[in-house]
Amino acid sequence: MYQFKVGDNAVHLSHGVGVVRAIEEREFSPGIKQSFYILEIQDNGAPKKVFVPTDNSAQRLRPIIRKKEVEKVYEILRRKDTTVIDHQTWNRRYREYMEKIHTGQVHEIAEVLRALFILKHGKDLSFGERKLLDQAKTLLVKELSLAQNIQESDVEKELEVIFGT
Repeated sequence: MYQFKVGDNAVHLSHGVGVVRAIEEREFSPGIKQSFYILEIQDNGAPKKVFVPTDNSAQRLRPIIRKKEVEKVYEILRRKDTTVIDHQTWNRRYREYMEKIHTGQVHEIAEVLRALFILKHGKDLSFGERKLLDQAKTLLVKELSLAQNIQESDVEKELEVIFGT
């Protein structure tokens, strides 16, 4: 199990990339204390705090990918095979993509982003699919920028090159 320190970046599997702002112990009832990571998630609005119990944090938190893992993510994004386009209904695809995003695994998120970009070039995406595209892109941009220690705008430029947008 990975031990986070205050100031560490972490990926919450449901909420995205955040920073460990504190590690606190809280008492729920007399004599029962539990330690929590207090994660600040930088969303598109005001930052939000997420409390993650330290004793089972491995089920909800993971470290940012290492720099050497970044190229694998870009390889997934660059794949041009169109087998990702199946003829499922949009809501079935939506559910499948949502499940992949909620794994919090960067490779799964990259696959969703790639599939939605490919799909977008062939037809209009549903509202839900557009929302998922934005969510996957935001998650990847934040994590890849931290992993490479570069600006988010530089990652967005790389995605534009990959997807020709």
